[in-house]
Amino acid sequence: MGQFEDMAMFIKVVDSGSITNAADQLNIAKSAVSRRLKELETRLNTQLISRTTRNSTLTEAGQKYYQEACSILSEVDLLNEQISGLSSQLEGKMRLTAPLSFGLMHLDEIIHNFAQQHPQLSFELDFSDRHIDLVEEGYELAIRIGELKDSSYQAKRLTVIRRVLCASPEYLKQAGVPDSVEALKQHAFLQYGLTNKQGELEVIDPTGKKHRVEMTSRFKANNGNFLLDMAIKGHGIAFTPTFIAYQSLAKGELVPIMEDHQFPTLNAYAVYPKNRFLSQRCRLLIDYIIEQIGDEPYWDNV
Repeated sequence: MGQFEDMAMFIKVVDSGSITNAADQLNIAKSAVSRRLKELETRLNTQLISRTTRNSTLTEAGQKYYQEACSILSEVDLLNEQISGLSSQLEGKMRLTAPLSFGLMHLDEIIHNFAQQHPQLSFELDFSDRHIDLVEEGYELAIRIGELKDSSYQAKRLTVIRRVLCASPEYLKQAGVPDSVEALKQHAFLQYGLTNKQGELEVIDPTGKKHRVEMTSRFKANNGNFLLDMAIKGHGIAFTPTFIAYQSLAKGELVPIMEDHQFPTLNAYAVYPKNRFLSQRCRLLIDYIIEQIGDEPYWDNV
């Protein structure tokens, strides 16, 4: 086993949080990872990881070795790709995670076309709204929507995510059409997320004044498509991304509310771990997604 492989193994142990996790991701025995780690420390004549029965922590030498190993392997990967040429056939497996509704509604065709262009690539995709630790679970790329709070990741903006307040014509006929912030407070909402707290809606009125409306929720759910369906069926007002609601709005199944008011926008990002070389396949997929969606996404122009 060469030094580069030992570096990669050590990085995997640190990133995944344990020898057991590293062994699972590398698909080798835990004992093999432990032995190689011990051999690496013997060869370096220093302890890299301080291990107890309950936890493991990097030593000062281990922290320096980790940082330098990440840098060295990134340079090696970059050199290999530069020599092989950008026009060479992409290959390998891409492990990607994306929000469920966004992934199924808008990444399906994009990934299909990208896969057709690169037949040697294979894909492992997790479409869900759960928060995934990319490093611990071994994903190289995530599509995420909203504010990015984890400083251990790097991100590239993909597109803007606008949201709309909407309800079915039947609901508005029965409950009335809200035309002000005060009127809006009297309505039933369909809230995304399963938090115990009631959600708050930030609204900017035509004069530029900001308001916060506490949403009294008729339904809460962790899936936007379910809430969209409940809105169509007349159960309340949905505050939903336009990438979910655009078809129903175009068909008249839902009606936008308070269009003279403004609502905060979000962004969609491609997210990947810091201090990691971003593979050519990931870079090209990110660029392809941006090319296909653009800064004025097609779902806002239907």
